[in-house]
Amino acid sequence: MPAMAMTDDLQDSWPELPWPEWQPTISTVHMWVQIVGKVRLALAPPLNHWWHVPLYVSSRGLTTSPIPYRRRLFQIDLDFIDHRLLITDSRGSSFSMTLEPKSVARFYREFMDGLRSLGIEVRIWSRPVEVADAIPFESDEQHASYDPGHARALWHGLLQADRVMKAFGSGFVGKASPVEFFWGSFDLAASRYSGRPAPRHPGGAPNCPDWVMEEAYSREESSIGWWPSSEAPGPMFYAYAYPEPSGFKSAPVRPPGASFDAQLGEFVLPYDVVRRAQDPDATAQAFFQSTYEAGADLGGWDRPALETHLPQNRPPLAPWSTLARGTQPRLAGTDASQGSIHRGHRHGSHLDRPRHPR
Repeated sequence: MPAMAMTDDLQDSWPELPWPEWQPTISTVHMWVQIVGKVRLALAPPLNHWWHVPLYVSSRGLTTSPIPYRRRLFQIDLDFIDHRLLITDSRGSSFSMTLEPKSVARFYREFMDGLRSLGIEVRIWSRPVEVADAIPFESDEQHASYDPGHARALWHGLLQADRVMKAFGSGFVGKASPVEFFWGSFDLAASRYSGRPAPRHPGGAPNCPDWVMEEAYSREESSIGWWPSSEAPGPMFYAYAYPEPSGFKSAPVRPPGASFDAQLGEFVLPYDVVRRAQDPDATAQAFFQSTYEAGADLGGWDRPALETHLPQNRPPLAPWSTLARGTQPRLAGTDASQGSIHRGHRHGSHLDRPRHPR
C-alpha cells in the first residue's frame, strides 16, 4: 500500500533527526547502499575523482541514475517513502524488493537475483570498503535492522543538505563536482577545484587501496559535505581543503557553532545548530562560503577567474560565467524581457525544458 502523503511542514522543514537511536538502521543501510553502489562502479565508464560511482538524492530516497549495460540502461532506486528497492530498465522491465528488517546477506542474495531476473549479469567485490569491520556481504548476518521512520529521517536530512549544497554551487564557474552521495564513507559531498594538481594523497582509508584516494584527491580542492553521524553532536556539515594550506585550522569561519575538529581534520557545523537557527539556509550558506574563502585565499586560488555573482532566486537571461567577479548578470524580472519569458512558459516554449542533465 502506498505511504500516506506527508504534510508540507514535514517535507519542507529542517526536522529534528533521531540520531541517538538510528545507528542500527544507518549501519544496515550503509551496507545495502555499498552493494548497490558497487554495481554502478562495475558497469559505469570511469570518471575522474570517482564521479561515476556515487548515488544521488532523489525525491523519494537515493538513486544510481541510469547505468549502462550493453545496449540498454537500468537504474536502481531506494525509496524511503514506500520502503522498497526498485530496479527499472529501458526495455520496460522492473524488479522490486521490500526494504524491511533483513540481514545484509539476505539483501545481497535478493538484490543480485533481481538483477539476474532482468538479464543483468554483474560481479562485484563483495567486501565493504571504508569501514573497519569489513564483513563480506554474503556472510553478514550482523547488520539486519531497518526502522522505516529512521530511514525516512535520514532521507529528510539528506534532502535539506542536498538542497543547500546545490544552491551554494551556483556561484562557482571553475571545475566542480555535482552533489554526490558516496556510499563508502556514507556522506553527501561536493567539491570545487583550483585547476592545479595536488600532492599525492597518502591514503589510509580502512579496507580501501591507497590508490583509490590518490585518484579521488588528484587535484587541489575545497570540499563541503553532510555526514549522518550517530555520535554526539550528531549529524553535521563539514568542510575541508586538500592540500590543507597553512593557517587553515585557525581561520575565522562562520557561523557561531562552527569549529575545526582536529581528529577529523576539517571544519564542522552540527546539523542541530543549523536547524535551530532563525534562517537555517543562510546559516548553512555562511558555513560553506566562509570555509571555502579560507581555503581558497590561504591556498592562493585565482578566485576572480573561478567565481561570478549569480543570485539564486532568479534565472539569468545572458551568459554569466564570462562576467568578471562582481559584475551583475542580466536576470529575469530586471527588464522588459521578463514579459517574453512568461509568455514562453505559458505557451510551452523550449524555455520550459531543462538544457543540461544533472
